[in-house]
Amino acid sequence: MKVLRVVASCCFSILSSACLWAQSTGPDDRRITDPKSVTSTTNPKAHPIPIDDLYFTRSVSSASWSPNGKEFLFTTDMSGRSNLWKVSAAGGWPVQLIQSDERQTQGTWSPDGRWIVFQQDLGGNELWDIFAVPSEGGEIVNLTNTPDIREESPRWSPDGKTISVNYKPRDGTVYDLALLEWATHKVSKVTHEASPDHSWNSVAWSPDGKTLYANRFEISFTDADVYAVDVRSGKTTNLTAHQGKVLNSASSLSPDGKTLLITSDRKGGYQNVALLDIPTSKVTWVTDTKWEANSGDFSPTGKSFTYTLNADGLPDVYLVDASSMRAEKLPLGAGVNALAAYPNSFSPSGDRLLLSHESSVQPGDFWIYDIASRSTQRLSRSAVASLGSAPMPDSQIVHYKTFDGKTISALMWVPFNLNRDGSNPALVLPHGGPTGQVQDYWSPRVAALVSRGYICIAPNVRGSTGYGIDFQRANYQDLGGGDLQDEVYATKFLQATGYVAPRKIGITGGSYGGFMTLMAIGKTPDAWTAAVELFGIIDWMSMLQHSDPQLQQYEKSLLGDPVKDKKAYDAASPITYIHNVMVPLLVLQGDNDPRVPKEEATQVVELLKRDGKTVDAHYYPNEGHGFEKRENQIDAIRRTVDWFDRYLKNKP
Repeated sequence: MKVLRVVASCCFSILSSACLWAQSTGPDDRRITDPKSVTSTTNPKAHPIPIDDLYFTRSVSSASWSPNGKEFLFTTDMSGRSNLWKVSAAGGWPVQLIQSDERQTQGTWSPDGRWIVFQQDLGGNELWDIFAVPSEGGEIVNLTNTPDIREESPRWSPDGKTISVNYKPRDGTVYDLALLEWATHKVSKVTHEASPDHSWNSVAWSPDGKTLYANRFEISFTDADVYAVDVRSGKTTNLTAHQGKVLNSASSLSPDGKTLLITSDRKGGYQNVALLDIPTSKVTWVTDTKWEANSGDFSPTGKSFTYTLNADGLPDVYLVDASSMRAEKLPLGAGVNALAAYPNSFSPSGDRLLLSHESSVQPGDFWIYDIASRSTQRLSRSAVASLGSAPMPDSQIVHYKTFDGKTISALMWVPFNLNRDGSNPALVLPHGGPTGQVQDYWSPRVAALVSRGYICIAPNVRGSTGYGIDFQRANYQDLGGGDLQDEVYATKFLQATGYVAPRKIGITGGSYGGFMTLMAIGKTPDAWTAAVELFGIIDWMSMLQHSDPQLQQYEKSLLGDPVKDKKAYDAASPITYIHNVMVPLLVLQGDNDPRVPKEEATQVVELLKRDGKTVDAHYYPNEGHGFEKRENQIDAIRRTVDWFDRYLKNKP
């Protein structure tokens, strides 16, 4: 369950990337924002951005270099569906490789460059199969054809004869490692996980193809280890054995097969990057920070590697010289900067890096970084033309104290041309997860709301990642407790700015954000005036009956044993408070959602209708957890805007 940024200055704690490091070297150094420092900028050109323009703006993701470095493959919804395309690495018009109503992702070239394999599901059901298509285009072939098994993240062996996949039956709670033989399409499991709350994901093949390096992680994402797996015998060797709970995960193997690039929170519960020497298990630290650092990729020569550093929702990419350990931040600008290619963002020759950049005012695009010249070149232009001239206010990072003194970071957007007269509508946007973080992503949903006059704030409440393991664990057996109060205290910050009307505050979110929306209007009904929830949880006990079994294990990691800890489940379930709801609620849900099944939404609607409350719902066929098809995305945001216009702006 997952998903989601006013004049930025070095005063108080409203941070732009330019002043970020002068302000804060970690979560402990965040300064509380003076609400009166938040301002609405005057802009005579401001106008509501057409919704079609926002949603016809493309998204790009999941890229992969061709073996010769001349092309790369990627997923885009340019056609209205998330299909595979490819483009010259020098730039140019992309070519659609697959036309389908279904979505494809994780495409990757065979070592000889003749084939591309990828994963595809059906109607958003997340029961992925592995497919292949000739790299020059042609008929696609379903290599696994297992409607009751998820096969994900295909990874070619060096000789191109075998593909490793992450493998989970529909009714299973764990992912194992499996091998797909290219010639015969036969799939055989390599690991046989016995613990119901642990899973595997592959990282890299050894140069000789005899060993598969992988991560074995506990479902709460608070404990993990890096393993070497002998692909013939299935023997596993733990390379990061430890006592207690420590999160260790690898991301890349050096070309000589001797070193793994890893992320570990062994340093006081904060994620840092390190080099793991495989023969000795010796760890050499690369970073020492309380912000969230994540390991990246080794270059094909092994002379350099990458990592990302996420400071309060603003990630940057760093390139490190392996001999001197000198790190250089790559010049991509403020926002969310990331390594873009799978399984490696370095070009095959090692002279370039494929990166992505986006922000709350700029849709995501691919960029090439030339290492020798230290220059960047933009490869894609996702925005439709009108967005280039449409003014959008930048996000701000604000900090406020919550009920128990904890500091909460939030992204905030203030529309143009507002009067500080306490009359304006506002929305709180709880994120998904709860194991996740709001970052400065491009969001057409947020852009649609902000450009229509809604002040928006998206808090990173307790349970969020990015602020250390203690903060991530702070909502254990307290879902919808302290974290809900963190959302409520965002409304107090909004009102303290002087812009927001207390009776014009709404709340909307999806997945765990949908759960939080339901908890908010039931448990703290006086704080809200209207709500829109997307695929949210109403009853954790019914989730144990209907959701994907692995998600059920995740639920237990957050709430405990459903029998012994039933009081925690009841206290954390919106159904306990649903009869207190006073505000009008809109429910949006996909029919095929395997994570938060449709039964959750129908319970909400039935109970509120029975109470005579104001509720409406819309269900989307052939959609899963989140809406992939453009026409459904547009319909959902139109319904959301209309709902809030009616109940927060009193429009007919």
